[in-house]
Amino acid sequence: MLFQVYGDNAVFQWIGWILVFCCLIGANELARRTKTGGIVAFVVIPAILTVYFVTIYVAAAAGADWALNNPTYVHMTSWFHYAKLYAATAGCIGFMALKYRWGSIGKSEWFKCFPFVIVAINILIAVVSDFESAVRAWGTTWVSTEGVTLMGGWHNVFNGVAGLINIACMTGWFGIYVSKKKQDMLWPDMTWVFIVAYDLWNFCYTYNCLPTHAWYCGLALLLAPTVANALWNKGGWIQNRANTLALWCMFAQVFPMFQDYSVFSTQSVNNANVNLAVSIVALLANIAALTYILVRAKKQGVNPWLKEVFKGTRDYEQAMARSE
Repeated sequence: MLFQVYGDNAVFQWIGWILVFCCLIGANELARRTKTGGIVAFVVIPAILTVYFVTIYVAAAAGADWALNNPTYVHMTSWFHYAKLYAATAGCIGFMALKYRWGSIGKSEWFKCFPFVIVAINILIAVVSDFESAVRAWGTTWVSTEGVTLMGGWHNVFNGVAGLINIACMTGWFGIYVSKKKQDMLWPDMTWVFIVAYDLWNFCYTYNCLPTHAWYCGLALLLAPTVANALWNKGGWIQNRANTLALWCMFAQVFPMFQDYSVFSTQSVNNANVNLAVSIVALLANIAALTYILVRAKKQGVNPWLKEVFKGTRDYEQAMARSE
């Protein structure tokens, strides 16, 4: 098994997973359907949380006990969590600018490459984290600032490379559209080929570097946008992903006890051989995805990053049918 989902807390662990999955889908729907929902979720709440985070760290530096013992300060101190939260939130705001055509930026052609840029940045943040473990503890273990034991080795290298390849799997950078109801920013060329490769890579990242959180942020968080894209929001996967990621990061940053020390906490098996196997799968999937993309591009005689290469496929056409 990949996770320690057994014993007295197994029922709570499954209930926790189902709750996270359902709540992320519901929260995404509230945030994407109206301007007010999006602004509250990705502007107002992050602004309030920023004041909260700064207050905690200033008070902790001054030696205040309440701050030094605050769950966010104790359990969520890694640079990665803050980088991911604000990078994902920036993506959500940028996507809203595109779908609502806010200002000259939202209406401009050049800004259509923003989704590629912000997704690439988010992937690189995780890639750096994978390589960090490889450098810090090759063939052994190290303890993060949050007290989590992490292993370093080939699994980090393989998955780091898979992440870099995954960036190259994003095609049709300027093929960004708006849905008829103005609820979604669509990227039709981001089909199941990329989504599957991304989900495998990102799951592996969480499994390698967030072993105490991967049950939720590596499974529930990845499946929520993928299910939404497959069933009712075709072409909106990247918006779904950014929304759910930002919302999850906000929740996890303020309530780390849910994952870290409650009946819902779930550990991975944290076995080097399992990590290596998962990393190999992620790497092979991304190599296969990029190969397929390049073959399609060559047959069509197009640059796969400047032009859309999945025209004519079921996913692409279903997404375009929703566009203006």
